[in-house]
Amino acid sequence: MTKKSKIICTIIALFVMAGLLFSVNEFTTQSSMLRTILQLGSIYALAAVSMNLLNGFTGLFSLGQAGFMAIGAYAFAIFTIPVDSKPSVYYLYGVSDSLANIQLPSWLGLIIAGLIAALLASIIGAPVLRLKSDYFAIATLGFSEIVRILVASSIFNRITNGSLGLKEIPGYSSYYTPFIVVFICIVIIALLIRSSYGRAFKAIREDEIAAEAMGINLAKHKQMSFIISSFFAGIAGALLAMYLGAITSTTFPIMLTYNILLIVVIGGIGSITGSIISAFLVTAAKEWWLRCLDQTMIIAGVQIPFLRTGFRMVVFSIILMVVVLFWRKGIMGQKELSWDGIYHFFTRKSRKGGAANE
Repeated sequence: MTKKSKIICTIIALFVMAGLLFSVNEFTTQSSMLRTILQLGSIYALAAVSMNLLNGFTGLFSLGQAGFMAIGAYAFAIFTIPVDSKPSVYYLYGVSDSLANIQLPSWLGLIIAGLIAALLASIIGAPVLRLKSDYFAIATLGFSEIVRILVASSIFNRITNGSLGLKEIPGYSSYYTPFIVVFICIVIIALLIRSSYGRAFKAIREDEIAAEAMGINLAKHKQMSFIISSFFAGIAGALLAMYLGAITSTTFPIMLTYNILLIVVIGGIGSITGSIISAFLVTAAKEWWLRCLDQTMIIAGVQIPFLRTGFRMVVFSIILMVVVLFWRKGIMGQKELSWDGIYHFFTRKSRKGGAANE
């Protein structure tokens, strides 16, 4: 396809997606599962792409995503909860004097959430990034658990409200807010990966010794990838806090990291579009399509024995096993969805159909 054709197709695709989002907003209720899946899927897509930047493009196996999301969520909540609501939120322990009169707009809260997550990543990155493979994964997993324990500890009661968590968190100003924020963030990550820094990340992933021989500063680029990934994970956590309206330490368990890693693996380690597609598919399967399996069903007076609470996750796990067996590199592998790929796919199909008719 020519460059002009790609631009035209991209514009048309963006208008179609915008039209679909508009239709969902206009013709569904606030509690619609479709709206829920679209908003949650977009948040998990950003979390997955930020994790993929580190795990897939730089080759650093991190399990600290839930920790950085928690940092971003708490930072956003602390700085954006309305001043009038703080007495009812911190009713048991009281709010810190330095935070009592602070109320930032949501857009600034999102940026600060990412910056605080990035700051902590830069602090722990220096010692942690010296570790290799499994040891690095265990260290980041430990960091995630430390964050979860600290935000619920009595030491920070007047900041994080301890085990009670935070509520009255400002929600989205519009139904379209999460989609706009996620779109901007993913575009920035995609541009970064296409830059010289992104090529350096990929070189480190393929062979650290060869990358260093070519003049790439391993420590600098690993630290950069870790900090940038944490920055966008913090924003994803802030978006999740806006969606939920209330957070506690239990909102960000280890399982959240595993779920995001699952999305990355199914979509393809090293594929942005794969992570995006997988985020919506996994979220829809877990939260919507398989929900009926958790409900008891009686047919002809006989109760189906397997249909009960929890059976949904059994079926979901079986589906995941099938996907991993037949698509070992994920849906997209390390490839990206492109107009050239779509064009060649359909033209190849048409050529095969023509040859078969002959």
